[in-house]
Amino acid sequence: MAASAASAPAARFRGLLTRVVSAAILGPLFLVAVWIGFPWIDLVSAIAAPLMIGEWLRLTRRRPAARLALVLYSIAAVLALLWLRHQPAFGRETILWIVACVWATDIGAYFIGSYAGGARLAPSISPGKTWSGLVGGASVTAVVSALCGLAVGAGETLTLALTGIGIALVAQSGDLLESAQKRRAGVKDSGRLIPGHGGILDRIDGMIAALLFVALLRLATGGEWPWA
Repeated sequence: MAASAASAPAARFRGLLTRVVSAAILGPLFLVAVWIGFPWIDLVSAIAAPLMIGEWLRLTRRRPAARLALVLYSIAAVLALLWLRHQPAFGRETILWIVACVWATDIGAYFIGSYAGGARLAPSISPGKTWSGLVGGASVTAVVSALCGLAVGAGETLTLALTGIGIALVAQSGDLLESAQKRRAGVKDSGRLIPGHGGILDRIDGMIAALLFVALLRLATGGEWPWA
């Protein structure tokens, strides 16, 4: 029993090197596009959109309602990315903040969930996720979100910390949404585009949901939040 428990974290870390290498190559390229803005972020969006849609279509064969909803969901996320990035004030900072929060959620949940273990978050959808991972990821994201505000000298620290928790929960929901589609399709990954990660949706499922969440919040608060 003890040996089995000890091997659980090790099993989750298999393939970690490949994941890290892929992220180390693709992550900086995306960040450069975000930093520069037009036309590179627009080009990245133009490349990513059909790849995302293609993977959703493969996952939702014979389910036209789900196809339509998920395609519109992805298009809305791309539009949210471009709208937020091209804001005249803090556009770059907003996207970098979202990216930092989503990555903090993934990393925090991965490592804390692996070591702490405990009750499964959604065993019928994604057996590897735990409540401890969700809480850990949200906690890490709260700190990262607050630090982002301090780094740019704008936004209230407490508000950003609480919003970071919201982003973490939304990002995890986006992850579970994609996992549910893969489960129904009977596949492990949405594609084979990225070594160690699977398809593009496997890499950005949480980001899609987070972009929509932040865009809706910004629209609801008059277009200046969270840096006002």
